[in-house]
Amino acid sequence: MTTATQPTEKTGARTAEAAETITGARERIDALDDRIIGLVQERMAVSAVIQQERIASGGRRVNLSREMEILARYRDALGKAGTTLAMTLLELCRGKV
Repeated sequence: MTTATQPTEKTGARTAEAAETITGARERIDALDDRIIGLVQERMAVSAVIQQERIASGGRRVNLSREMEILARYRDALGKAGTTLAMTLLELCRGKV
């Protein structure tokens, strides 16, 4: 197999230049994903503190009005898929209700 066809296999590109661009962009996406995962983990930890304090004070584990605010925020910023993303984040941060 020649070197010219190798970039195509991994990136789907048809030229070495396109393959280089795709490879660089994928590296950036991987770095962004690492940051996103770290932020989600941080959000989960902060949410746990909120839940512990709410329960310790006699409140409920989940505050539905706050969750509706979060859903609206994500929907407004990202559209319908934002609602799905927010639901996933809420589930990760509080577990299934």
